[in-house]
Formats: sequence, C-alpha cells, structure tokens
Amino acid sequence: MALVVLLLQFLQSWPTMAIPSTVSSMTKPGCEYKCGNISVPYPFGFGDENCYRNGFDLTCNTTYFDPPRLFLGTNGTVEVLQVSSLGTLHIKNFIGYDCYNRSGYSTRWSWPSVDLKQKPCTFSDTQNRFTSIGCDTYSYIMTTKGSNFTSGCSMICSGQRGLMNGSCSGIGCCQTSIPKGLKEVELRLDSYKKHIQVWNFNPCSYAFFVDLDWYNFTVTDLMGYMSFYNRNDAEVPVVLDWAIEGYWCENGSTNDTDYACGHNSECFDSPNGLGYLCKCSRGYQGNPYLQDGCQDINECQDLNSTNCSHICINTPGSYYCSCPPGTQGDGIKSGRGCTPLPPSQTVSRVILISVGVGLGIGSLLGSYWLYHVLKRRQIKKRKERFLKRNGGLILEQRRKSERDFEKLEVFTSEELEKATDHYNENRVLGRGGQGTVYKGMLSDGRIVAVKKSKIVDEDQLQPFINEIAILSQITHRNVVKLFGCCLEAEIPLLVYELISGGSLSDKLHDHGKNFRFSWSNRLKIATEVARAIAHLHSSMYIPIYHRDIKSSNILLGEKYEAKVSDFGISRPVAMDQTHVTTKVQGTFGYMDPEYLQSGQYTEKSDVYSFGVVLIELLTGDKPIGSPRGNLIEHFISSINENHLFKILDVQVAQEGKKEDLQIVANLAMRCLKFSGKERPTMREVASKLDELRNFEEHSLATNNEAEIENFISKPSGLWDTGSTSNGCVSVENSVMSLVDEQPLLFNVSSQSS
Repeated sequence: MALVVLLLQFLQSWPTMAIPSTVSSMTKPGCEYKCGNISVPYPFGFGDENCYRNGFDLTCNTTYFDPPRLFLGTNGTVEVLQVSSLGTLHIKNFIGYDCYNRSGYSTRWSWPSVDLKQKPCTFSDTQNRFTSIGCDTYSYIMTTKGSNFTSGCSMICSGQRGLMNGSCSGIGCCQTSIPKGLKEVELRLDSYKKHIQVWNFNPCSYAFFVDLDWYNFTVTDLMGYMSFYNRNDAEVPVVLDWAIEGYWCENGSTNDTDYACGHNSECFDSPNGLGYLCKCSRGYQGNPYLQDGCQDINECQDLNSTNCSHICINTPGSYYCSCPPGTQGDGIKSGRGCTPLPPSQTVSRVILISVGVGLGIGSLLGSYWLYHVLKRRQIKKRKERFLKRNGGLILEQRRKSERDFEKLEVFTSEELEKATDHYNENRVLGRGGQGTVYKGMLSDGRIVAVKKSKIVDEDQLQPFINEIAILSQITHRNVVKLFGCCLEAEIPLLVYELISGGSLSDKLHDHGKNFRFSWSNRLKIATEVARAIAHLHSSMYIPIYHRDIKSSNILLGEKYEAKVSDFGISRPVAMDQTHVTTKVQGTFGYMDPEYLQSGQYTEKSDVYSFGVVLIELLTGDKPIGSPRGNLIEHFISSINENHLFKILDVQVAQEGKKEDLQIVANLAMRCLKFSGKERPTMREVASKLDELRNFEEHSLATNNEAEIENFISKPSGLWDTGSTSNGCVSVENSVMSLVDEQPLLFNVSSQSS
C-alpha cells in the first residue's frame, strides 16, 4: 500500500514540476556568438579555428570598425550582413557600372567578379536576381572559366517616357533569373550608342546581383553621374545558399566524424543541390550543427499552450496528457478530458495503476534488452558488409598465403576509435584531398597516424585499398611503414607509423624567415627520397610507380630522415610493361608534361616530379603560386641565362659549395627534360646524389683530421704557419671529377616546350 501512496503523491506533484527550458548554445564552448549586432551560429564562426567548421570561417573586424563588422573568410573583404542556420548567408556585393561623358567617351567602368569556389556557398537562384539599370545598355553574366550565359539584359529607351517606379520589366530596368549552383561570376556591361542620346538623364549603366526582396526600381536610379552607386555605398545585399558540400543525406553517415548533424536532428538535401543541411527534429529547438545543440522543447511550461486539460507530462521531443488521481479520461481538452471516479472504483483504479506501472517497467526493461541485442546484431552485419565491400575477405586470404601480408595487422573499428579519442578534432594532423589523418595511441602504447577517407563514396575507396596493397609489399627505411588497416568500418582506415617532423612542404614553405634549414639536411632528404623511389622502380619484384611525388608527400623525422608517403594513386607495373595508361591524376605543378599529353605514365614521370622537388630544395619556392610565377619555367630560364645563384635560397647559397650546387641544379635540369627518354633513371639520380653526399661527408671528415694533425704536430709558437695537407688535394681532385662527369651546367640546352 505504501507503494501506491508514493505513486499517488508522485503523480499529484507532476503538474507542478516545471522542467526549466534549456537555452541551447549556438556556438562551441569558449567561442563568441556576436560580431557587433550580427549573430554567428556554428558551423560558421570566427577567431580560434576550433570555433568553425572547415571552410566556414569568418572575420570579425574590430580594428577598423565600431561597431565591429563581419567578413567572409579569414581576412576577407566581402561583408556579411546576416548568418542563418537555415542555410542562407546575406552579404554585400559590389555594383558594376559603365559611365560616359556627353561626347560618348567612357569615363569610368567596373566589372565586379566574385569567386566562391573555396567556400561552401553559392548565389541563391531563388532569392536573387541579376539586375541591370540603364537606357542604352546590354549586360550579361560570365563565369571566370570563360563561358557566358544566354541570360542577360538589353535595353534601349530614347527618353524618360515609359519609365515607371516599381517596374523592372525591360524599360530602364531589367531583371532575370540566375543559374542554380553559381559559384564564380563576372558581370559585364556595355553600351550600344555610348549613352549619347540619353546622356542628359542617364550617363551611367549599372549591373548587379541583388536580393529580390530588397531592390525596388525608381526612375531616379537612372539619373545623375554615379548617383545610384554612391547612394548605396558601392554595394547591394545578396543572398548566398550554403550547405555541407560534397555530401548528401543518402550517403551521409551518423557514424562519420565529418557528419555535420548533431543529436536529435535530421538531414535534408540543400536547395542548391550541392550538399545537405540539418534541422532539429520535431519537438526540439536550437543549433542542429552542434553535437547537443538541439534541446527538448518543454511544452508543459505553459499548460494553456498545450491540449492538456489537467496534467501535462513532458517527454523528449513531445508531451502527453493525463488525469489526476481519482479522475478518469484522456486529459485532452478536445477529447474526453477528466471526470471524477465513482467512490467504489477509486481503490480498484489505484491497484490497477500499480499493476500497470509494474508491467510497464518490466516491459520497458525487456524492450531495452531486446533493443541492444538487435542493435549488436545489426552492427555485426553492417561490419561484415563493409568488410566484404572493402576487400577484407581477399586481404585475409592474402595474409594467410603471401609473406608480404603476414605482418599486416587488422584493427577493429573500436580499437581505432579509442586510439583517436573518437576521432577528436584536436587529434587531426592534417587534411588532404583524399582524407584526414589523426594522431592515435594504440593499446600497446605505439603512437600512430590513422588515415580516414573524407567522402563516403565507393569510387573513393579504391585509393585506400590500393594503398594497402602497395605498402604491404614495400619494406624500405625511407618509405612510411604501414602497420595495418581496418576494413570493417564504413570507410577503410589505414594505420601508419607516426612521422613527427611534418612534411618537407611545411619545412620549406610554412616557416618564418628566421627558420634554419641547412643545405646538408636538404641534400640528405633529396638523397633518401631518390633512394626510396629508385627502390620502387628497380628493386621490387613488381615495379611500382608512385605517381604523386611532391614535397607534401615527403614526411620528415626529428633528425630530418625522409619518408615517402601517400600511395593512393600508385600503380604496380608488370616487368614487361613500360607505362600505365590511366586517367590523368596527380598534383598540378609536379605532373610530367609528357604524361599530360599522352595519358601514359612511365617511371620517368616520377623522375620529372622528383626534379621539381629538387628545385624546391634549391630555391625554397613553391612550384605554383610563388612570387616568381611558374617556378619550373623561371628555374630553366635562369639556368640558361647563367643566373643560378640569383634564384637559390639564401641559406643554400651561403652553405653549399658552388660546385655541389651546380651538380644538383644540373641533375634537376636533366630530370625536367620534356622527353622522358632524355631523363635519367631514378637509380642514376640516387647514385649521383649518394656520390655527392658521401663526398661531402668525406670532405668534412678529412678536413677535421687535418686540423687535428696540424694542431698536434704544430709548435706552440705563434709564427709557425705549417703546410697544406695531402687530404685537401685529394678532395679538390674529387670535386673536379664530379663536375666533369656531366656536361657543364651552363651549357645545358633549353628544355623543349
């Protein structure tokens, strides 16, 4: 009976138990929500990189503006007016103009362009219009790739007659729709008769993308020199559609760490067709892009706003109605409501309630157990399906039958989740075109790098499976070691040795001017990479072409030991084959021009890419995007004009011997020959660099010995000068033999174009 009394007291008190409404945060912890008066919900953010999703960075400029203003991107110039978690972004966009004097001469013009390729945004085709103003005007949209759209505007009006405020139908003002998914545009304007006939009231034409709800044409927009432009401070508001691009709901996975939607939320495909968006599930509110951003709405806080007549009981995402003890009914205003029980039924009802509660609890526990049993079975079947799809069964057979695969470890998805702290963003070592690399610690204490694909797409799985097959066959001190893989996850995971020093690209390009990167270390790296590639080409049972040799794929240890990595597009080649024919893949700036023309990749294509890396080591510049423009062309022309020492990195020029630098530059020139047949093999390249490096080490050791010998045998008097040792003579002869072995650097013929 005591249980019944407690139950009655609990039910009696339920309506008065107001569950406080949780005001869910719209940003990550520690991140600012406001820039001036503009709210910035995650995935957008500014400040610390942890405050925004990759690509969703904004800048809050507090230095030059009071109140602060928000801009698109890091250090961007496009002002942001509003950020909505519903998939829109309002920005300011420049007005294009074309102005003339009375004689018909062009006096001022501007063709604004916008490029959103690096941002997850497009111009909204539903909320914007391409708008043009003028009475002697034609204008059109043009992409920066050069293809113009047929949509545009063309207008001629001889006078002000027919112009109407609010009308943008082709007389003085024209509007047309824009294509869906537009990311990059340039607006073009011109005039038929140079505004001569309409100059007295319309000296300028204008073209712009604009928010359809904002702009309303008035005749005064045509009048005055640059008046419309100046009145609007050169800009008008435009709406962008944003999305989690490259993914769609059908191939998104809640188990993927890159999945954007948090708990209690739903995925839906974005209107611009380039990705997906998230929204809180029914009964929840908040920011769906945060892990726990969608919080339950407590509908029972205000009984009058519900359909309950007496008792409202809040549940996650919903609520239900009940009647107080001693009454019966459904507790719904529009239903049966609650009516008093007859006295004789009260005790019976309490007993029935107690029995019902007991059965309910038992049923709940049983359902919970059954749910977990079915969930475990579902997870097991899912893992088996992924294992089969990802080639796990074939790999297991090869592990049993082939020695190369014996030591390859197979990890479970749980092991790697634990190792990476559930793929914590703080563990990210780097992101590339094919995936994200996390730092992890295995249960045996080994520190490893875990590589995970970025896109859940079966076409993207092949490079991972290919990398397993390639790396399991390679054992070389200068090739990154593959410990194992996990193929039971939705995307296969690769586990490598962790190389702690970053990439060669980081060392060369991402450090300040005070960073010291000695010539001896550069030569060491070049030699070790050449050895590794030569091993792939010449020492494997089945030769392997790497196909993506570049400085960012060369990892460095703490003592600058080099490791070649990323074999995602590598290919094994039969002994009787001289090339592989595939679709063109690689990295622009490093790709063999002969391969770009023919589609046939040979071992000499790897040689060309290595030649580009040699130039990077010599100059410290990037192949593409450096202040010198195209680095390869600049290097070749500098050599042909005898200007090698003008383009070398300052530290290289100071530390390297002139003869050594000429030899390496000469070797790079040979690697970069247009015809693959004229390039050396990687074995020749490695041999030449080995010879040069051994000579440098021998030279240093000989000089040190000579200094010690002179110090021991030399009298203590200050005036005894001693004599030159024979060791120095042999060193000098060695230098001459190295230089003379190849044609002189400055006599190298020009590269074919």
